[in-house]
Amino acid sequence: MQAMSDSGGRNESRRVKIIRAPSFSIRTLLANLADLRQYRDLLYTLTLHRLSVRYKQSLLGWAWALLQPLALMAIYTVVFSLVTRVPTHGTPYAVFVYAALLPWTFFATAITNSAGGFLAHTQLITKVYFPREIIPATYVFAALFDLLIAAAVLAGMMAWYRIPLTSHAAFLFPVLAVNMILAMGLSILLAAVQVRFRDVGLAIPLLMQVWLFATPVVYPLSAVPKRFESLYILNPMVGIVENFRRAVIEGASPDLKSFWYSAAVAGVLLPIAFLFFKNREATMADII
Repeated sequence: MQAMSDSGGRNESRRVKIIRAPSFSIRTLLANLADLRQYRDLLYTLTLHRLSVRYKQSLLGWAWALLQPLALMAIYTVVFSLVTRVPTHGTPYAVFVYAALLPWTFFATAITNSAGGFLAHTQLITKVYFPREIIPATYVFAALFDLLIAAAVLAGMMAWYRIPLTSHAAFLFPVLAVNMILAMGLSILLAAVQVRFRDVGLAIPLLMQVWLFATPVVYPLSAVPKRFESLYILNPMVGIVENFRRAVIEGASPDLKSFWYSAAVAGVLLPIAFLFFKNREATMADII
């Protein structure tokens, strides 16, 4: 009887987490962020796991992080520097396009992979409680690691072509911060929608292809007609890609108009996406 009583006491003292749809408020947002902080070790562990699993038993290993931007750079260099000319303000086209591909590839990889993250972790989601937004976040951090690896190639290209860094390179850090915030917001938003509507995972690759050519990756922002520029910079990736390239290889002052618009979109999107995600979190395990 004593053993049963002790067992019962232990069961009563176990912490129970009830997942329910929260109210949309700043107070709720801050409370969820505080809860997320307690699971930062899990975020770190799952991100490392994501990286190790991705390249496990592959012949090229970490070199796969370089393959996509290098392959796209080679294709675009042939098409847009040999077949047709694109103005690059004196910068070798290979460096011009590769610099733009770094923030774009990070963004596209993070969103594409994170959208299907919950479907790949069904057993974990249905059996263990943790803040579900950790899963798409790990894909974003893994994509950031790939960007850092690929950036080493850009550094080598700049050294080869004798392209110096200027004081404007300091603007790279706010550009990358906005890039990451935008990727995080879209990742958790699309991951939540993908649980209910599986069409999202099928539509994202097509969306990324269209979005790529609506962003100044293979051409500069100056190539866009002035009468369309105000409409064009409504694409938040315009300010990120253009200013990344300006800061790193062009040594030019940032285009603040496009940058602040990108920052505003990212800053509004992330909290809204986070609250939407937490509202849908309560039913994810049932639907998935």
